[in-house]
Amino acid sequence: MSDLLVTGAKLLVFLGVFLGAIAPIMVWLERRFCAFIQDRPGPNRLGPLGLFQPLADVFKFFFKEDVTPSTPDRALYLAAPALAVLPALVTFVFIPFGPTVEIGERLVPLIVSDAPAGVLLLLAIASLSVYSLVLAGYASNNKYSLMGGIRASAQLISYELAMTLAVVAVLLPVGSFHLSDVITYQQENGWNVLPQAIGFLVFLIAMFAETNRLPFDLPEAESELVAGFHTEYSAMRFASFFMSEYIAMTTLSALAATLYFGGWDLWGIDDWLVSTGSGLFLPEWFWAGAVGMTILVAKAFVFLLLFIWVRWTFPRFRYDQLMRLGWKVLLPLALFNVVLIAALTVGGVL
Repeated sequence: MSDLLVTGAKLLVFLGVFLGAIAPIMVWLERRFCAFIQDRPGPNRLGPLGLFQPLADVFKFFFKEDVTPSTPDRALYLAAPALAVLPALVTFVFIPFGPTVEIGERLVPLIVSDAPAGVLLLLAIASLSVYSLVLAGYASNNKYSLMGGIRASAQLISYELAMTLAVVAVLLPVGSFHLSDVITYQQENGWNVLPQAIGFLVFLIAMFAETNRLPFDLPEAESELVAGFHTEYSAMRFASFFMSEYIAMTTLSALAATLYFGGWDLWGIDDWLVSTGSGLFLPEWFWAGAVGMTILVAKAFVFLLLFIWVRWTFPRFRYDQLMRLGWKVLLPLALFNVVLIAALTVGGVL
């Protein structure tokens, strides 16, 4: 029972921070940042600087009429939005947000599920999101939706290969599938972004393709497919796809920070902050969790801002360019990176 309570508490904290804070802030940032780039005001009516705009959007989706087409495959049509959100929510549990702390006489790792093959489970569960896009496109009984679903399936499968190989290269010198061990390795040897710059570049590009963000938003492609796989969805069902995209962006941003930028570690500054704050009424384990979470969120926000910046800066690829980049550039580059890192690891360089 105590294990269950501790796990539940960690899950509530993690989801509360990432869903209660990051998702609404990202909706606001997306619109304000794009307005700044395009030299226009953006949302500025609801609250100071339009900060209450995300809340208004939630109410709009909640009370909006839910229009359902007359000829869909109803069971699959209704299941697709739920399948979009669930994998994105579950993947959070494998990302560590702090060190192992001592609460009373109990050692508690600050990760919801420290599974033996955590990073592989994360990638496997994240890949399930493609089913929701394919089901939405097929079940809508709409040609534009079907084209979007087909594009999504080909795109996600193609770029998952390169992304997985980039992650494998990170795990080779660590010798473990635990993301917490990846952070420990970086504490001892420095961040992976320098020795694994090729893998980081591959992972970064694959992140955009995996989340269907510009310049890789071909499954939606408003100029060609109206809205792609979610053309026939409205109200909260559309909001489910909308929310799953932001959750997936946040998850992959946190994963990139963990794999290549030390996760919750910050060159020992985090230890100094914990030791300084532990004397201020609250226990040391609280400060360890708060500092670790803050550092991880800050690093993830850098990647989230990059998502927004790229969206409003670069044009959309053609579909043949998208597939050529995935199969003829990123995949060979990822394979070369794995061989290179394996050789350096065997040679004792890493």
